[in-house]
Amino acid sequence: MLDKVTIAYRGATYEIGRGRDYFGIWTIGGSRSQPLEWWPETQEGWSAAWTRFAVLEPPDAITPAVRDPAWSGERARGGQRFAPVVGTGRDGAIAASLLLGVGVALGIAGLFPDYLGGSSLVAQPDNLVAHVIYLAVWTASGVLVAFGGTRLRIGALLATGLSIVTFGLFLADAGTPISGGAHLGGAGLVLSLLGWLVCASGSALAFLNQPGRTAGPVAEGGPVAEGSPAAGRRLVTLGWPRGAALGPAVLLVLAGLGTAAAFAPAWDTFTLRTAAGQTQTITAGNAFADPAAVMAGNVIVMVALAAVVIVAALWRPVRHGAILLAGAIIPMAAQAISALVQVGEGTSPTQFGFTPAQVSQLGLTISAGLTPAFWIYCVFVVVLAVSCAWMLFTPRETAVLAGAGPGPDAGADDRVPMWHVARADAYDATGVRSPVLEDHWDIDRGVDSGEFDSYEEFESDNPADAAVRPRSQGDEGDAPSRPA
Repeated sequence: MLDKVTIAYRGATYEIGRGRDYFGIWTIGGSRSQPLEWWPETQEGWSAAWTRFAVLEPPDAITPAVRDPAWSGERARGGQRFAPVVGTGRDGAIAASLLLGVGVALGIAGLFPDYLGGSSLVAQPDNLVAHVIYLAVWTASGVLVAFGGTRLRIGALLATGLSIVTFGLFLADAGTPISGGAHLGGAGLVLSLLGWLVCASGSALAFLNQPGRTAGPVAEGGPVAEGSPAAGRRLVTLGWPRGAALGPAVLLVLAGLGTAAAFAPAWDTFTLRTAAGQTQTITAGNAFADPAAVMAGNVIVMVALAAVVIVAALWRPVRHGAILLAGAIIPMAAQAISALVQVGEGTSPTQFGFTPAQVSQLGLTISAGLTPAFWIYCVFVVVLAVSCAWMLFTPRETAVLAGAGPGPDAGADDRVPMWHVARADAYDATGVRSPVLEDHWDIDRGVDSGEFDSYEEFESDNPADAAVRPRSQGDEGDAPSRPA
């Protein structure tokens, strides 16, 4: 007996709707006798189904299949109707892009006046390269946000990760005049700080204007339920990694903590040599040896980096976490590049308080280098970058099962010979575990009935022999996992 299926939204390849007592995802043009994946007809089930659908289909490809986004009056049990959020305000995206553009313009203007100690950023190649990298990433993010759709999300996450970590770096720069007097800071510092503030505001606005990914129920005739379109869209979906993804996630978190820890020790080493052969080695750059305001900025950098890495490791879908992570890695990599540029510049003895006469008398020379802590830091940054690439290029999960295909005698209702029970908790954006595999949720009574019929797959050399059968509670074995 075929279920009555109501399709609500379609994408490029898949469509989402509701069967007799479940929410499901089907292939467009395929048989609707069996969904590729399905979830219980609950708020959590719909949230999980929509999140899965949003992973499979880009937001720009999703269109309503019926006129009424509430499914033309069709309601889920319990007097609730479900409608996903699929778009955002175009005006908000444009405003975010403009803010990022203005912030970048302020940052560029801040490169030329005095920044710290009477010297501009353009006169300090080591600091200049880092600021140019920040401005380039904010510029690219602004362009992506302006395009909207999926690119809006990429630009928003990239700019957000960058803005979070660079807050501490700019605060550390501002800490020099805070601790030593306003005369140490110039107009370049003021313009750069304003540029960061405007870019951070644009990043936040772009983040809040990402394409909606989940929705919740709206009680018929009642108040707006949490998670509904009227209550706002859920932008952050976190979940514990499982199975094969657990190891890389743990490695990512450890690399983030290692990078934060290696940021604190001194990176620069200077060796002073006299004509008589006397030498002295000095290290500089310890984050905890600076004035209090500068030290506070450095500590914020370390805490912010660790926090972003942990959130990125838990972010679902994992590709979105990778983009946020990339935004946080970029300023840390820029700091390493800045240190390498500084070593290549050479060091003048006058920077250590020696007069030209003393330098000539002693035959003093200074060579600059980098401490082991710096190279350890670089290793951790590389591990972060590799982890980010792994997250970004991890094959997307798909609902199409390998080996599933029609047999020679397959009828119209047998074109999906193999399917599986989806785990709602794996894609549940609300954080509420849906008892799909363990127990059946009785929607009418709202209680756990303790009964559930799942399905297991049977494989053979001939795809036509593929079949499914109900598995009762007494059968052995686990429910099939999601397709990789």
